[in-house]
Formats: sequence, structure tokens, C-alpha cells
Amino acid sequence: MSVSASLRVDIQQAARVMARADELAAISEAPDALTRVYLSPQHLQANQRVGEWMRQAGMTVWQDSVGNICGRYEGEQEGTQAILLGSHLDTVRNAGRYDGMLGVLTAIEVVHSLHQQGKRLAKAIEVVGFCDEEGTRFGITLLGSRGLTGTWPDGWLAQTDANGISVAQAMVNAGLDPTRTHLAARRTEELACYLELHIEQGPCLEQQGLALGVVEAINGARRLNCRFTGEAGHAGTVPMHHRKDALAAAAEWIMAVESTTRQRGGNLVATIGTLDCTPGAVNVIPGEVTLTLDIRGPEDAPLDALLHDLLAQAQDIATRRHMRFGAQEFYRIAATPCDAQLQTLLADAVTRVQGRALHLPSGAGHDAIAIAERWPTGMLFVRCQGGISHHPAESVNVDDVALAISAFTSAVETLAQR
Repeated sequence: MSVSASLRVDIQQAARVMARADELAAISEAPDALTRVYLSPQHLQANQRVGEWMRQAGMTVWQDSVGNICGRYEGEQEGTQAILLGSHLDTVRNAGRYDGMLGVLTAIEVVHSLHQQGKRLAKAIEVVGFCDEEGTRFGITLLGSRGLTGTWPDGWLAQTDANGISVAQAMVNAGLDPTRTHLAARRTEELACYLELHIEQGPCLEQQGLALGVVEAINGARRLNCRFTGEAGHAGTVPMHHRKDALAAAAEWIMAVESTTRQRGGNLVATIGTLDCTPGAVNVIPGEVTLTLDIRGPEDAPLDALLHDLLAQAQDIATRRHMRFGAQEFYRIAATPCDAQLQTLLADAVTRVQGRALHLPSGAGHDAIAIAERWPTGMLFVRCQGGISHHPAESVNVDDVALAISAFTSAVETLAQR
């Protein structure tokens, strides 16, 4: 096939992906805002539709015991090891239409292209639409991918949604058996690796003028509840040099968090996301301030070093101002490095279609976090307009999707023949 003919095919495939993303976006619990949560009627309808597209692409299709929709395109020999492609089909509330869905739809196009050519590879190709990555309904993230790895915690079935419905009851309502969740787990030898295509959800590719990027790692994260405790007092009668103003201490630390993290570099980020003053009156010196710290980065050691430094600075500020500081960590997830060989494979494919490959971390979590515990994992990012995600304005363009399909197909075919 000539280059121009190949480009026309990629554009046709990209147009089909965009149209299918629109079709999935219409499957929502709210008519004016895309929301599709685990085991809802809309989730099951989306699974059914995606399953139809998988069959049209030549795959054998099944829904597993936790609600993932799965398809398999057999290799040259039946029962051979498979390369797994996919992403998730659930959404946050009032979501965009490409987060998760783009990865599933482009994966189907990879298989569709092979099927149209009557081509079988040394390895099979499997595509999965994970059932719940976002955790919108039950507050459980990576539910679908942890079903596939067989790492569901014991308490998940009892977890309830806002209406008091448990995961177990929701499964029964959807025709699934909560005593058989373990059947979704795959044996390690069944799969060779996992590749996930996803929108970037950030501005880096757009700023670099590039359609595609290769993910080097999914950021680890630490989240803490922090508190400065000073002394409340009358805003008019306490002299400035006698004050123990908790908000002033917090403000000093907030600026230190920003400047220290910028100086460290290394794709580290830090955010003070919430702040609450007590007693919270216009004419009272704040006696106590509670605030949250969220820090993330692609490597655990620099991340922990940053956290240690930031907490030490907070303690120094509190001591100098004659007040107390305390912090309690409530969330921690390790950084997930992507497989080095798969990064090279994807970078070669990206370079062929756009001239160079940018390596960048993912600041958001993905199903790849769970899958990487069992299998080598690689991720390809696609530029999204303005870096906007988890919002109706989330947008990709058809030319970028065409390049993504081309690079992704090339990488999969190369990998499957090894």
C-alpha cells in the first residue's frame, strides 16, 4: 500500500473512531451531561455496543465476571499468547467523550485493519474495555483492571454507592455473580504485555506541537491532611509582633511548597488543594488552619525526598512563629514505570509518523497501574486540546487520531511478530 493510500485508510479509521466516540457519548444517565458508571444500565449498553464493534472487527467477544468487555483476535496458532490492548469505558460525572473510550476504540481499529487484510500474527491480539477505572459510583478505582489481575480486596463487594446499593447487589442486578469475580483473573502466561492509548489530559504535547507522546511512568502520589495551630485573637487589639497567626504561617508554607517544587524539577508537582480557617471571622486572627497537600512524580525516591523537605519547612515555619504543625498522610500510591522496551518500541513507531518522540510522565492514574503489577506495560498519549479532560470540552482532532492509529498499529504488529 502506498503512503498516500495508507494515510487515507488511517483517516477513515480515525473518522470511524470519532463517530463511535460520539455514539458512546450518547449512552449516558443524563441527557445533557455524559455520565456512565459501573454496572449501570448505560454501562451495560456501552459494553454491548463495543462488543458489536469488536465482532465486526473479527474478534470473539465475551463479558467477564466483573463486567469488562473483552475481545480476542486469534493468532496464527489458536491459543497462543496475546498482546492486550485497551482502556476504560466508564466516566466521571459530566465527562468528556475521549478519556478511556479513545483507547478502546483505537485498539479495535488495530484489529479491524488486520481483519480486513486477512492477516494473522504470531501472537493473538486482545482488546478490553475496562468496566470501572474512575471509581465514580463506589469510590473504588481500577476495579476492572484489578479484576483482570485478580487483586480485588476482600471488602470491595460490600462497598456501597450513594443509594446504599453494594457492589455485590449491583452485580446481581446486572446479571453477574459476585461469588465468581475471581474468574476474571488471567494467568500470567496468557498475556505477553499491555499497551494503552490515552488522551494526555495535560498541555505538554500541545505546547510542543506534537500529536503523540510516549509515557515514561505514571506518577506516584502522596496526599496529606496538614494543620497549623496558632492562637486566635482580636484582630484590632493584638499587636502584629505578638500574633500567632496560623493563616500567615500556612501562606508562607504554601509559597515554599510552590518554589521548592519548581526548583526540584524532574516532573514533580505539588498542590495545596483545600484550606480552612478557624474560627473564620473577619475580625478574628485565625487560630487554626487545615489544608491538604498533594504531591506527585514519576519516581518514588525524589517524591519522598520532596515530601520530607516540604514537611521540614512547615515545621521550621511553625517553630519560628511559636505555633504547632502536624501532618497525616491519608493516601499513597507508588510510581509505575512503563516497561523500557515497550517505551522504545512505541518511540520508534511515533518517530516514524511525526519525526520525533517526546517522553513524558502521566500525572493521572490509569488501568495500566494495576496491569503493570503482572505484565510489561506501555502507554501512548494523544494530544488533547488545551490539556482539558474530565470536562465536556475534552477534545482531540481526527488527524491526531489518524497518526495515533498508524503508530499504534505499527507498534502492535512489530511486537506481535517477536
